[in-house]
Amino acid sequence: MGTGTDAQREGALARGAAWQMERQDARDELKAQVWLSADVSRRLRAIASRTCLGPEQVLAQFADRVRMDDDGVLAVDAFTPR
Repeated sequence: MGTGTDAQREGALARGAAWQMERQDARDELKAQVWLSADVSRRLRAIASRTCLGPEQVLAQFADRVRMDDDGVLAVDAFTPR
């Protein structure tokens, strides 16, 4: 007889856990407004145009690939935005 109540409780716990994960993801997101020089902006727009992406999508993919070495030097390996 308790199986319906157990299933409801498990469902509520799962929904609560999913909601907590969404909240954590929202706290971890970063929204930034970036001002670029005209030259860099033109290059970014050209890349975005060739890949059928928005400039913000190209920058997001770029940021996904940034890595830092032990000395704090940032680097990005060559990649093709998709």
